[in-house]
Amino acid sequence: MPDTHLTKITAHDVPPNHRRGGDIRVLLSPKTVGSTSGFMGVAYLQPGEHFVEHYHPYSEEFMYMVRGTVTATIDGHQKITLTPGESMMIPPNIRHRVDNHGDQEACMVFHASPLAPRPDLGHVDTEHPATTGTGGTTTGTPR
Repeated sequence: MPDTHLTKITAHDVPPNHRRGGDIRVLLSPKTVGSTSGFMGVAYLQPGEHFVEHYHPYSEEFMYMVRGTVTATIDGHQKITLTPGESMMIPPNIRHRVDNHGDQEACMVFHASPLAPRPDLGHVDTEHPATTGTGGTTTGTPR
């Protein structure tokens, strides 16, 4: 059997992405570990922050709440609140936005699968951070 060398990725080593609001860190992906079936990461939202509404044409998105409380708005009207230990799956092509209306930082783990044929086809924003009032101002390392 050939030697296998696996890579460990830590959230504090991944630069935060604030383009869609909050602090999103993709940990395991084709770029970081050569994954071929999906990607996984951690996301942080401070009180009052949100991730802009978007959808994934090719992927299901799985969310698991670690800390805090968020409200996911599905297709502009259905509201689902997630608290620690709760999870949900969002099918492909379903618009969703995630808001932290609580008084503490929210932390969730996300996974999307399967991968889109190209990275630029995997995520479609349906609102822009500058028009929604947050723009993602969180800085620093994950908590």
